[in-house]
Amino acid sequence: MLPPIPVLADYGISPTHGFLPSTLPLTRLPDPYYNKWEAIAANLQALILSRRLRGVVDRLPVLSTVGLEHDAEWRRAYSLLCFMAHGYVWGGDSPADRLPPQISIPLLDVSRRLEVPPVATYAAVCLWNFKPLFVDEDIDSLENLATLLTFTGAMDESWFYLVSVAIEARGAPIISLMLTAIAAARRNDSAAVARCLRTFAERLTDLTNILQRMHESCDPVIFYNRIRPFLAGSKNMAEAGLPFGVIYDDGTGGDTYRQYSGGSNAQSSLIQFFDVALGIQHRPTGEKMGDASPEPVRRGRGAKPKHNFIQEMRMYMPGPHAQFLEDVSRVANIREYVEEHAGDAQLCLAYDACLAMLSSFRDKHIAIVARYVITPSRQVRARSRSRSPEVARRRLNLAVSSRKSQGKSQKGTGGTALIPFLKQARDETGEPAVEEWTKRFMRRQVRKEGSGDFFLGKEDDGAPSETEDVEVKGLAGTWTMEDEVGGICLY
Repeated sequence: MLPPIPVLADYGISPTHGFLPSTLPLTRLPDPYYNKWEAIAANLQALILSRRLRGVVDRLPVLSTVGLEHDAEWRRAYSLLCFMAHGYVWGGDSPADRLPPQISIPLLDVSRRLEVPPVATYAAVCLWNFKPLFVDEDIDSLENLATLLTFTGAMDESWFYLVSVAIEARGAPIISLMLTAIAAARRNDSAAVARCLRTFAERLTDLTNILQRMHESCDPVIFYNRIRPFLAGSKNMAEAGLPFGVIYDDGTGGDTYRQYSGGSNAQSSLIQFFDVALGIQHRPTGEKMGDASPEPVRRGRGAKPKHNFIQEMRMYMPGPHAQFLEDVSRVANIREYVEEHAGDAQLCLAYDACLAMLSSFRDKHIAIVARYVITPSRQVRARSRSRSPEVARRRLNLAVSSRKSQGKSQKGTGGTALIPFLKQARDETGEPAVEEWTKRFMRRQVRKEGSGDFFLGKEDDGAPSETEDVEVKGLAGTWTMEDEVGGICLY
């Protein structure tokens, strides 16, 4: 007997808002008991700028979570504490490797309740960190969105988060749509499946258009040097000043160092849902289709698939959302259904259109990563080489800068595998294509007139060359291509 198709309400997922909360995030905790948290959040930028945040937090009382009632209050508390925690760790002249009980104790409680790690995840900074400017207007429009919390107070930071919020909101109806398609495939209704897929492809075009608006109000230099550092986690951050991670002091005296990845768009359940619904499979970076299969991946939220970054990021999603993806993967049948009906031209065309649109979405993401991470990292390295020894020894932003330790080589380079990973994910998106023309189309490489001209030189797309040593800390850790680990995120 086939397993039942998941019901969105069982996972706290909204048919209209998707993985965003069905009730809008709270702008403030209603209980005055938590006014001290709210006061710090309201002045977070000034406290970080004046280097006074740590002192203020250290003087706080340890507040209990007993006053938190509804889910919206727990989510608000989680975002508040995560912003405070990352500001505390990264907001000084050097990173702090210990979070005091004033943050650790309530953050650990809230994280257990929401089934998320005690770190600034995608949920903390995007899913649960927005408000509409006008409540009677849709939240899938960037013109009607604002953030609740930021580290810098900069419009660039708000825009960076809100682009993701708008994508989540605009893409929300796709979830129910694809569950409908799965049900239609079960009853062999080819026309209904094709209709769902055509609508999916159209909606993916909308998401790509939203993503392309990133440059409108988020400057790459500001993002790389001012915003991105606060999103860093504690995993593989030895050269950024956290060799062992961070201690979450719970007051017992028996604390050990913990290491968590930082915020990453790979933690978006929506984007991973697209892959699951369409039957797209992702391999560890560098592994090609037809290579020897790695060891079987264990199922379940508690499992930790070896060196598969996309699977790993499910550990950073809210628990019910990660479980939803797991349950959908057990019933997903669209790819198999299309392959079994290869003679149905309309069905195959609709399916291939979805793959093409999702591949295009990932193309735009690659371009954004190149502009916002790779190019600024080159500029930082170029400036550091031109400085005098005295200036070069000055404090660098520890969450951004990554340099090889003298006397020993660092395993892998920070940014080298960032673009290869994204390109491989893009290429894997097109692998299930049915029509041979579609496969050729998505494998194409655009050639521009004069691109090989000696006088013009090669066009720079912002991506590092195969041999270029680009050292970049990924938002969720260090990107690597070491042969012995076979993954993209060296933990």
